[in-house]
Amino acid sequence: MDYKEAFKRIFVMPDFPMVRATDPLTSFEAAEAIKPVVSQHHQIILECLQTHGALGKDGISALTNLDGNQVARRLNEMRVLGLIHLTGKTVKSNSGRNEREWSCHTQT
Repeated sequence: MDYKEAFKRIFVMPDFPMVRATDPLTSFEAAEAIKPVVSQHHQIILECLQTHGALGKDGISALTNLDGNQVARRLNEMRVLGLIHLTGKTVKSNSGRNEREWSCHTQT
């Protein structure tokens, strides 16, 4: 998938559930507030992986202005959309633990 085609898919992105029915009202408010920037997060993460190669969540966070939690929330959405995939490898997180490594589909 080329770069432009990937971004077309982002902009027709399906809604991903961001809250559970049992979550408090504040969670629903936060989910609604983040909707306008979700596509921007996807774009930033995809550009990071295309530029720097395969990385873990903390690596992506360190190279972007995104918080690690913001990155973590977007990675599975992007996998479902077919924009990125797991490499099957692990890398060390900031805390020294293993975390999954992600790559965009233009790289192996």
